[in-house]
Amino acid sequence: MRNRVTPVGDVVDIPLRGAWTGNRGVLHEGREIVRFHAGDLWITCALEFRGRCREQWLPNRYTHLFFHDEAVSFAAGHRPCAECRRAAYNAYRDAWPAHPSAAEMNRRLHAERLVRGTHVRRRHELPWAGLPEGVFVQRGRHPELVVGGHLAEWTPAGYGTRRKLPRAGTVPVLTPPATIAVLRAGYPVQIDDGAR
Repeated sequence: MRNRVTPVGDVVDIPLRGAWTGNRGVLHEGREIVRFHAGDLWITCALEFRGRCREQWLPNRYTHLFFHDEAVSFAAGHRPCAECRRAAYNAYRDAWPAHPSAAEMNRRLHAERLVRGTHVRRRHELPWAGLPEGVFVQRGRHPELVVGGHLAEWTPAGYGTRRKLPRAGTVPVLTPPATIAVLRAGYPVQIDDGAR
């Protein structure tokens, strides 16, 4: 079904399983995705929480999305959920200066992930030096993840080709700068073993 999220934030129909779920509000009508987002609350949730089970594609209820790993969800512009992932949410929020509210984080992330007034994805030109593990960059056809001192290419089938991590110059970065700061501060982002 078309409910998998790529590192660039697109919602696609691929067989790649998700380690996390989450949402951006009500994006569907019937079983079709009809909008990119429905507000600035983009969260990453646990697949299981307190035994709750909810049918997908319910009318006027949020659209379940799935992420291959947490690094993909962060690149797409999501943050940890404050309800089902309270410890991760606290660690993420505590890595921000001044411990902002969820609404403040949502506004900042929204401004960093999309060009204002459009659905065009923002890319941030940043130096290679200092990019922490868990950050996605976009150099070629597929996004690449900084992990273990190398780059791992992300494809609809999972992580593939490894490349040497450049040390000089700049690169278009998908992961929002606020989340990059969180990763630099030591947030333990979950990355699929296939990237290592």
